[in-house]
Amino acid sequence: MERFDTVVVGAGMAGVTCARMLADAGRRVVVLEARERIGGRMRTDRTAGFPVDLGASWIHGIEHSPLWELVQALDIPTREFTVGSFQAGGRPIEHFDGTGRPMDAAASERWISDVEAVDAALAEQIAASAPGDSYLDVTERALDASGLDAERIDEIREFFRHRVEEQCGAWIGDLDAHGLDEDGIDGDEVIFPHGYDEIPHRISVGLDVRLSHAVRTIRRTDAEWLAHTDDGDLSAQQVVVTVPLGVLKAGTIAFDPPLPEAATGPIPRLGMGVFNKIFVQFPERFWRADTYVIRALGEAGERWHSWYDVSSISGVPTLLTFAAGPLGRHLQTLRDAEVVADSVSALRALYGDAVGDPIASWVTRWGDDPFAAGSYSHLPVGASHHDHDALAGPFEGGLHFAGEATWGAEPATVGAAYRSGHRAAERILGHAVDLAEFAKHVAERTADHPPRR
Repeated sequence: MERFDTVVVGAGMAGVTCARMLADAGRRVVVLEARERIGGRMRTDRTAGFPVDLGASWIHGIEHSPLWELVQALDIPTREFTVGSFQAGGRPIEHFDGTGRPMDAAASERWISDVEAVDAALAEQIAASAPGDSYLDVTERALDASGLDAERIDEIREFFRHRVEEQCGAWIGDLDAHGLDEDGIDGDEVIFPHGYDEIPHRISVGLDVRLSHAVRTIRRTDAEWLAHTDDGDLSAQQVVVTVPLGVLKAGTIAFDPPLPEAATGPIPRLGMGVFNKIFVQFPERFWRADTYVIRALGEAGERWHSWYDVSSISGVPTLLTFAAGPLGRHLQTLRDAEVVADSVSALRALYGDAVGDPIASWVTRWGDDPFAAGSYSHLPVGASHHDHDALAGPFEGGLHFAGEATWGAEPATVGAAYRSGHRAAERILGHAVDLAEFAKHVAERTADHPPRR
């Protein structure tokens, strides 16, 4: 049996970060990854000759962001795209009203002003909310107090529902009233024209990463931990589990002895949302050249509400839209062609015959992925932000958890995964790991490593 200081389960951002920091400190570390690739929910498809980020896409706010500092140290190209957190305005957006008609500048400005006013009232309702209140409860109270006419209220109501779905992958009535408390964005947002997965690949250079090694059982003996895979057992003094929350909720990995209540409490209380992407390429652009987002409001956007212009990545007119929450789960039961056709029909309701037939498309199904079982975590009614951090442990005997679902200050982001891997490494080492120095060392180690472009 092979013996290590630490076994890390999962080669996503949290796993490779933790393993790299431990290895840099002289620890013998192995990373066991069930997939045939590194990156986890950071997945970039390059089969078409250009990158398509099927998983994570954005850094949501680059100010005071350790992840952004890492990207800069690695000299990875980025492109500003500051509407990834579902802002009502802030960048050129083509708005369509509830009947599908384009809104002029004055109507768009009024709409943005309406959202800002109701959002301010919503913050007060959230602060005054009681345990058990959902995000639907507090938004309805804010809308009731707005004094707006019914049509304008319907447009904001639809916006709030889609905002929750896009941010959490969940139905607005299932999200806790405080479920978007951590959703503040500091500074611009950026995307990756060469693919987001370059980051975990750069970090993992030189690590002992074993792909197609699904961990079935994690067992504690008197002296060590045993990680059982189909290729045999590996032992270690410490174990860091970085699999997505959806995998923990599904019970795919057995723990012997069973996890303590400090872990088994948060796992069922926290939610795992479904957020799927649909990329569609067209023969010609039918939207404005400066547009960041096409957004249908009210009834016109009940099903498909926002399309993001990501043409600059491939050089071909391309829109990205999302199917999240209940819609995302439903569309996983349909064929890709049906999903794309439905989305395109919604665009034709706005632009008519100007919308040409798609020339290429990509559809994700994260809820059906056995190694993810969803897209990212959220806070359902009855859960609290403390549940995220409580799940991290550490637990008796040297068992740790990491990943976006274990970082309460910024869950559901790559930044959270990065910070959680850093925290796990520090706890095992018993001393601080400077993130700026870590970034510098990764950059130096991989300076001659071919980027994934």
